[in-house]
Amino acid sequence: MNFLSHFYFDRYNNDPNIVLGTVLPDLVKNARKDWNLRPEKNEALFLGLTEKSILKGWKRHLAVDRHFHNSGFFIKHTNAMRKAIAPVLVHSPVRPSFVAHIALEIMLDSILLTEDIIDPSDLYTNLRLSDRSALKSFFQLTTMDDPVHFFKFFDNFIEVNYLGSYREAHNIMYAINRICMRIWPEPLNDTQLLQLSSILLAYHNELQRGYMEIFEEIEKVVDR
Repeated sequence: MNFLSHFYFDRYNNDPNIVLGTVLPDLVKNARKDWNLRPEKNEALFLGLTEKSILKGWKRHLAVDRHFHNSGFFIKHTNAMRKAIAPVLVHSPVRPSFVAHIALEIMLDSILLTEDIIDPSDLYTNLRLSDRSALKSFFQLTTMDDPVHFFKFFDNFIEVNYLGSYREAHNIMYAINRICMRIWPEPLNDTQLLQLSSILLAYHNELQRGYMEIFEEIEKVVDR
């Protein structure tokens, strides 16, 4: 799941450090894709209460993603999108399964916004209120090699405030293309972008009819 979908499960949590933890794995990967932190493997190291809160959110993120990626909902919708977009990507290095995966996650964020279920400013407020000193300590315990780089990314992430742009459905394709460009030098030409946009926007509209089932399903099984 993407940032706002993870926030959905802790949107009423009054501990900003837990909220930070619920989106921190994605923040870390977005800051530098080669980072592979595994704090959950060394829980005994995290002795401070705030560091424990961040770790609690981190573990909740992992639990949500684990259930989501193994759910019938995920399999059904990514398979359907993959089949629909595969002909468009025949001459592209981009994998249809990759696009289907990230498209579904961004679509869910978009729908949470358009249905007024999530206010992205609430997430950003929690990130601003989180304890930066504790986060630095958290990273030291995970042996992150360049926390300065992370905090530059983190501050920019908050300042740019781009998650609200998912409210406009056409920005879904823009976000997907930007993600692809991080991996492939020339992922999609103009024709492919137009064709993918048409297919995915149509699927976005269909998804609005049954999107809430996955959130309700996860809420029943993920430890609060």
